[in-house]
Amino acid sequence: MRTTVVLFIVGLCVAIVGGGPAGALEKKPLGLRVPQSGLGAGRHVIDLSGTWQVAEGTMDSIPERFDRKVPVPGLIDMAEPAFDEVGKKSEKRQAFWYRRTFTVKGAIPAVAVLKIHKARYGAKVWLNGQLVGEHLPCFTPALLDVKPQLKGTGQENELVIRVGADRGCLPAGQPTGWDFEKYLYIPGVYDSVELILSGEPRIVNVQTVPNIDSHSVRVIAELQSSTATSCSVACEVREAKGGAAVGMVQQSGVPVGGEGVTKVDIVIPLKSCRLWSPEDPFLYQLTLSTGVDTAETRFGMRSFRFDRESGRAILNGKPYFMRGTNVCAYRFFEDAERGDRPWRKEWVRRLHEKFKGMHWNSIRYCIGFPPELWYDIADEEGFLIQDEFPIWTLSEDPEKVKAEKIAPEYVEWMRERWNHPCVVIWDAQNESNTVETGKALSQVRHLDLSNRPWDNGWGEPQSEADCVETHPYLMIGLFNSDWGNSKVKSLKDLANVSGVPSLSEAQRKAKLPIIINEYAWLWLNRDGTTTCLTGPVYEKLIGPNSTTEQRREIYAKYLAAKTEFWRAHRACAGVLHFCGLGYSRAGDKPRPEGGATSDHFINMEKLKFEPLFEKRLRDAFSPVGIMLDYWGQDLAAGKEAEFKAIAINDLYESWQGTMRLRLTKNGKTVASRDIPCTIEALGSTSLSAVLPVPSKPGDYTVTAELMARGDKPIRSVRDAKVVEAQE
Repeated sequence: MRTTVVLFIVGLCVAIVGGGPAGALEKKPLGLRVPQSGLGAGRHVIDLSGTWQVAEGTMDSIPERFDRKVPVPGLIDMAEPAFDEVGKKSEKRQAFWYRRTFTVKGAIPAVAVLKIHKARYGAKVWLNGQLVGEHLPCFTPALLDVKPQLKGTGQENELVIRVGADRGCLPAGQPTGWDFEKYLYIPGVYDSVELILSGEPRIVNVQTVPNIDSHSVRVIAELQSSTATSCSVACEVREAKGGAAVGMVQQSGVPVGGEGVTKVDIVIPLKSCRLWSPEDPFLYQLTLSTGVDTAETRFGMRSFRFDRESGRAILNGKPYFMRGTNVCAYRFFEDAERGDRPWRKEWVRRLHEKFKGMHWNSIRYCIGFPPELWYDIADEEGFLIQDEFPIWTLSEDPEKVKAEKIAPEYVEWMRERWNHPCVVIWDAQNESNTVETGKALSQVRHLDLSNRPWDNGWGEPQSEADCVETHPYLMIGLFNSDWGNSKVKSLKDLANVSGVPSLSEAQRKAKLPIIINEYAWLWLNRDGTTTCLTGPVYEKLIGPNSTTEQRREIYAKYLAAKTEFWRAHRACAGVLHFCGLGYSRAGDKPRPEGGATSDHFINMEKLKFEPLFEKRLRDAFSPVGIMLDYWGQDLAAGKEAEFKAIAINDLYESWQGTMRLRLTKNGKTVASRDIPCTIEALGSTSLSAVLPVPSKPGDYTVTAELMARGDKPIRSVRDAKVVEAQE
């Protein structure tokens, strides 16, 4: 649950001061703010992020000296001075120990909860020398009761967090984020840390369930109190920007107390109901108060599901085509250019804005969850997120995943994120043939009252309401013929490929909507060199002595053509390219042959894409797009040739314009024809035109472009070879 600081009690002053054996750390300002609502009082969230002290050591003993500094949130490789051999098993240490001190001026209230949003590998906590507890999951928040150990009235508190130095510190079956294409597993407290103070009854969790048909939001609040009592619960909804009030409900005489939690179920009618979508990411803010505790969360009025009959995603009651990319945050964590960027809000926002500029409306947060601020920004910028839990076992199962270990983490994951309108798909795993994730998700899916669909990777789908993912790497056979279809050796072979991607037997039987979220197998590192998975591919496509420019050009051409191919055939609910952000490992240690995949940036701070990729892929992902259904077959000199195309429209309005078909040589047009074109809303249309083929053999380019007054042309481009006509 997204919480905001609420400070209403006059005279309670909170300060955080660093200190300890290594000397005083800098003071960190608190950024406290009062919500716009006038509801209730009582919650105080103290931000414990900032500079911490850190040391390495064993798993069992708190170090005597903390001689280095590290940012929280962040990773241990950001420590100063730096540690050696970070991210892999090392004899130098078993664990890293984080420490800071702080004071709370004023009496400690009834509730004091420490929230560590994310830490790996396993977080064990001491406060003032006393053990508080341990939280093994690496990707979900730890919520620990620190009331018994916490000192108030200005006394110093010492907080110590131990994290394992490598993924081997966790017990078998506990997900650690194993990735066959990762080489470093860098530990750390990689999301924010908060101390939450409140009275009782306290608000444990809030789930919002928008109903766009009734223009209302259902609120399920979990309340907890150590003593039996009753309270009033007030709920207020305002527009997140501007603060206009749109709904308020109060429920009195709510009995609370004893063991467990009390659930309060309230429906709030809204005076206005502006729907959330990637095109209009409008947010509301809910403030909920018990009088002695107040919590806030944002939400969007939106619905999302899949339609099994049409194979489409349905957003707010209408078919919606998902176009997008992937973010591999945990791979980016080991990238040499990462720095502090994943935790810099302005950089993360610019990244999502860059993605928007590519006509992307969807992102798979692939094999792992980024820091929580990414979800806030996705809400605000407008993206549909396929949120993928970091399990990837293929058929080898190196982590020995078990449903009984996974299911509790799934619950923590859902409770943390179910108010985000951006999160539309719970993705249980990646490319894994295991029954365990299916068992686990079936145990927990009922908890999400918005009924989001699930994706179970390559496992058996668990509901007719779900979707399936597929990764049609058509040219994987150029890398290893034992891995896939060796018949697709160039774009020419796409003429004989079905527009319906292949699925596993279980997926075919389920007959569920399909999302393609990986499909190229053409990766280049940011410097244009091949990755450890693509060297043989480029050698077979363009020879052993290709230049960076040649590789980048063919990458852009082929990736755009494949994108057009999968989109134009309309067999899938979504097409997501891999990947928008990952790592780039061009032959660096510890993998001399380089990393497996990469993104397309050539300047990470300025977020500048490789220009050919940006030019070609932006057209390929245009909402109104075109696929030239010509794949480079030889053209007979001096004859005529018919060229076919498929034009598509993802918009809710029809499109009218012109398709211009051109045959060019060295940038000069040698033949051209314009054809009027109308594409119905959410539809597609087939087009064809005949062009005279030049009598001079050689290399040419065929371009189909959609043109409308006031808009930039959208192009589909293919290489063509004119050869002597056969008698």
